[in-house]
Amino acid sequence: MNDVPVNDSRLPGLRRRGFLAAAGGAAGLGALALAGCAGSGTAADPAKADGTPQRGGRLRAAFAGGGASETLDPHLVNLFADAARAKALFDKLADYGSDLSAQPRLASAWEANAGLDRWKVTLRKAAFHDGKPVTAQDVLYSYRRITDPAKAFRAKASLEPIDLKASRALDERTIEFVLKRPTAEFPNVLAAFGAYIVPDGAQDFDKKPVGSGPFRFVSFAPGKSAVFKRNEAYWDGAPYLDELEFVVANEESARTNALLGGQVEYAHELNPATARAHEDKGQIQIVRLRNSAMQGFVMKTDRPPFDDTRVREAFYLIADRKELVDGALSGAGGIGNDLFGKGYEYYAASLPQREQDLDRARKLLKQAGAEKLKVTLDTSPVAAGFTEAAAIFRDQAAKAGVSIEIRTGSKDSYWRDILDSGTLASYRSGAMPIESHISQRLLTGSTTNATHWRHKDFDALYQQAQSTKDKKVRAAIYERMQRRLHTEGGFLIWGFADWILGTARSVRGVEQKAPANSLDWARFDKVWLA
Repeated sequence: MNDVPVNDSRLPGLRRRGFLAAAGGAAGLGALALAGCAGSGTAADPAKADGTPQRGGRLRAAFAGGGASETLDPHLVNLFADAARAKALFDKLADYGSDLSAQPRLASAWEANAGLDRWKVTLRKAAFHDGKPVTAQDVLYSYRRITDPAKAFRAKASLEPIDLKASRALDERTIEFVLKRPTAEFPNVLAAFGAYIVPDGAQDFDKKPVGSGPFRFVSFAPGKSAVFKRNEAYWDGAPYLDELEFVVANEESARTNALLGGQVEYAHELNPATARAHEDKGQIQIVRLRNSAMQGFVMKTDRPPFDDTRVREAFYLIADRKELVDGALSGAGGIGNDLFGKGYEYYAASLPQREQDLDRARKLLKQAGAEKLKVTLDTSPVAAGFTEAAAIFRDQAAKAGVSIEIRTGSKDSYWRDILDSGTLASYRSGAMPIESHISQRLLTGSTTNATHWRHKDFDALYQQAQSTKDKKVRAAIYERMQRRLHTEGGFLIWGFADWILGTARSVRGVEQKAPANSLDWARFDKVWLA
């Protein structure tokens, strides 16, 4: 999913170590010809200095979307378009900084007891768009809604450590969270992807959603556009823009052409060839977030042929990772080692880099009785490099005697379709701490567990790591978990791609070091038009 799309700041601490790790209507330009102000003039060299922020204008941002089923319910965010719209309208208690440490947002402070099983969270003074203050009761309602057993909200697995029946409001702006077990990195929970705070009792978010974010709702047409206006009373300072419009354009070429034609000022997720063609040419600005998006394939571990660990290992060994990075990403990225979060805290960097070994792959397939294996690989042009990687991997697999049939799915429904169906699929992810990746995708109760990796002993290790105060001991547990995933998990992670954005030369204030899904990514309240 994209992941669409979760950190720690217990003690502002989680730090990247080099890589930023980082899911995705109208497809034609006709749908993009929407009214709006593009701002006036450009600076001589916008890359050198953004200058003094200016107020005014409408910025139009083009994203790949989810079609007619799109919603503004912030607890249902899945695609990058969902996340960008949600953060414009709503706030979380915390969010991930560029280094993936949890940074306070609606929460102004948090403090744990000695046992790490009770955390007191203090809210800052903030108001919803209707003028009502954000209170502890709103927080408790939001978290209880997310964890409703009858629902499949994205942040449910991340909020699992909280005993919400026992948790309570100490006063209007203070919550005591009672946890099911000691949790050293509880601030990561507050920053969980999709853990937005909504008003007590709110259910209908598509007609007139009320949040506490930097922009207020104006209109929404699922699969087409959403228009928001500046929230003058925003607690973190009113945005510079008068209006913000999200435009859905699933084709990368449509986003690029709209940007070049002046129909939008911001285009999310451009491919490497586009970046090369326009970088430093003066017409538009290219922003590269290096090695930001995890790229790979998911193997469903609960069904043939991937319920056999020998077949999964064979597929690891089939992959020529450099060829995939060079061919699918035009070299704009680095190779992966079948583990999420390269360069992040707790990443098991000591594991040997896996290399292609077709002889060993053939032997494993023979042992598994799968010498003439035929597999369908689901992919879609929903994300840059997906269809290219599928074709390259098909050719690599043929050398090991595996026949892969490529099935191209709908861009509008791809992420939903592959969550439970099929056996092998193209996949990517945005940024989050490694422990959050585990909680959202690899636990028995995870709602976006695309590999269907479900092992109670693995769940127990995660809970043990969460409850461990000593950081070195905690790191050792996470490494043990990753060693197991490296040996028999369902993620074949072949690379980490540069994340590429395009903007008009009139656009200022776009953060150039914030991985997708972090606080300063798609931070349109800090962007202005020169």
